[in-house]
Amino acid sequence: MAMLEVKDLEVYYGMIQAIKGVSFEVNEGEIVTLIGANGAGKTTTMQSIMGLIPIKKGSVTYNGQDITKVPGHKIVHLGMTQVPEGRRIFQELTVYDNLLMGAYTVKDKKQIQKDIDEICQRFEILGQRKNQIAGTLSGGEQQMLAMGRAMISHPKLLMLDEPSMGLSPLFVDKVFDIIKDYNKSGTTILLVEQNAKKALSIADRAYVLETGNISLSGSANELLNDEAVKKAYLGA
Repeated sequence: MAMLEVKDLEVYYGMIQAIKGVSFEVNEGEIVTLIGANGAGKTTTMQSIMGLIPIKKGSVTYNGQDITKVPGHKIVHLGMTQVPEGRRIFQELTVYDNLLMGAYTVKDKKQIQKDIDEICQRFEILGQRKNQIAGTLSGGEQQMLAMGRAMISHPKLLMLDEPSMGLSPLFVDKVFDIIKDYNKSGTTILLVEQNAKKALSIADRAYVLETGNISLSGSANELLNDEAVKKAYLGA
C-alpha cells in the first residue's frame, strides 16, 4: 500500500479547472518528484493534498486513511508537513520562535527543546542566528529555516514546494543535499520542483505535470534520459 495515494484529483478556481484528474502515489521511503513548468498545477496539487484548497473530485489517501476533506491543521497531526513555496516564514519573529511554531503539535516542552537543538545542529546557521529576526536572513537561510520548521514535527511524509526557488547555486546544492540526507534518515519525500535536473538527480520516481494533467511518469533515471523531458525541462 502506498503511503500517499492521489486518485483522479480535480481542483477548480471558480469556473477554471486547474487540476484535471491527476493520479499518482508515493511509497514509504521514496523521494518522488513532480516536475513541470510554471502554471502546470504543481503548487495547487500540493495545497490540495494538504487540505488548503478544496477538492472538487477525486481522493487523497494517506496511510490507508481518506484525508480528502480533512483540514490542513489536522493533517499535520497525522504526520504530513509541507515546506510551502516562497518559504512563508514568520518574518517578524526570531529564528527560535519560528522553530517553536513548527513544534506546535508536540506537548512535551523538554522534547521541543531537544528537537530545536537537533535542528540547530542539522542547520548550523540557524543555531548561530537563533535570536536573529527571521526576516533579516538571506533567501537561502530563510529556506533552511522553513525546512527546519517543518522537520521539527518529525513528519513521516515531508512535502517540499519549490525549495530551490530564488537561491544561489551554492544554496541549491545545500538544500538538495539536506533533502537526500533527511530521506536517508527515514522520512518519505514528495518534492515539487521547477529545477527538473536537480529534482530528478535525487528522486526515485517522477511525474511530469502539464496544464493540470500527468503527461509522463517513471523512474527518475528514465525521465532524466527521456528526450522529450530533456528538450522541455533540462535545457537539452
